[in-house]
Formats: sequence, C-alpha cells, structure tokens
Amino acid sequence: MKILVSGFEPFGGDAANPTGELMAALAQEVVEGAELKTVLLPVHFDECADLLIAEMEAYRPEVVIACGLAKGRTAVTPERIAVNVKDIPPGSYADNQGQRPVDEPITEGSPDGLFSTLPIRAMVNEMIAAGIPAAVSNTAGTYICNNTMYCVLDRIRLEQLPIRAGFVHFPASTEMSLLQPSVPSLPIGVMLEALRVMIRTVVAEA
Repeated sequence: MKILVSGFEPFGGDAANPTGELMAALAQEVVEGAELKTVLLPVHFDECADLLIAEMEAYRPEVVIACGLAKGRTAVTPERIAVNVKDIPPGSYADNQGQRPVDEPITEGSPDGLFSTLPIRAMVNEMIAAGIPAAVSNTAGTYICNNTMYCVLDRIRLEQLPIRAGFVHFPASTEMSLLQPSVPSLPIGVMLEALRVMIRTVVAEA
C-alpha cells in the first residue's frame, strides 16, 4: 500500500516543528505492508495544499496522512472534519509569508465541510492500546492544517480518486517544552510510534 505522509516546517516563532522531525525519521522507517513517501510542507495558505496535491498526483498513493502541530493539545488527535474557511483571529500569528485571511472560503462553491476518510476511530483505539494518549478531534481549526486537509479532500472528491485521506494533529515535542514549560508535550519517540501505529492501522483496515 502506497502511503504519502506530510509534515510542516516551523511556524509561529518556534524553532522546530515536531511533524517536520517526524518526516525525517519516518523516511528511514520500514512498515510492513506499506510503501512510504514523506514530504515537508510550507506554512503558507494554499501553497501548502498545492504542494501536497502535486506530490499526490505524482506518487499516486492509496492513502494520504497529513500531519501538523497543535501546540497546547495533550494527545495525538486525528481530525474528523475540515471546514471551507481560512480565518486567523485577532492576536494569532500569520502564516510564514505574513498572510492573515479573515472569513475567506478556501474554495468557492465547494462543500462547507469534508470528513476524513481515514479510519480515525480505529487509529485512536490502537494508539490508546499502545499506551499513547490519543483522541478524535472535531476541529482542525481554520489555519494551515485545516486548509491542507480541506484542499486534499476536495480534490479527491472532485476527481473521484480512490484515495483515503485525512489529517492528524500532534502536541508539542518535549524539546519545545524546555523553552515553554507550561506547554503540554510528548517525546518525539512516542509521536513516531503513534505514527507507526496509525500507518499499521490503515494497512490493516484496508
């Protein structure tokens, strides 16, 4: 099974993004039943999704698992739904090119929301069974992560592609919490094992 996995560059003033570190580590991994390809995405509205869709069209995977950082969350959280809006509330950081969209649709005329087609409940159950904090999330926000998830699912919908896709948010890494002790975190090793578990679950569910 060909699986495309993406992560992001640092953003919001942080020097690191654990999902970027996960992509570097995953590139060295072998997961039985899976052929893995990783890609690092820019934290820039629309460009993030354009790059992932281009990789999707070139690689032709059966599954896309996009990953992002949700600093402040305490668990690994597969997302249930993406919404058709780009919105940065006052006081929040812009994307890495300084853009601050407010109440803008991602794609005019497309559905208000699109659901993940990954087996998110099974993924969460397997992570919990492996001793990893995990939960289904019902909001991917309105920032870059939601933008990426929505665009990928919309392209799959429009072209009726035989691809299962969705998004997973990860907490801050322990290294990040050294500078921000009040921020919940997980070690990179635990997050990498969570990613392995999710990939194995997708393969098994197929």
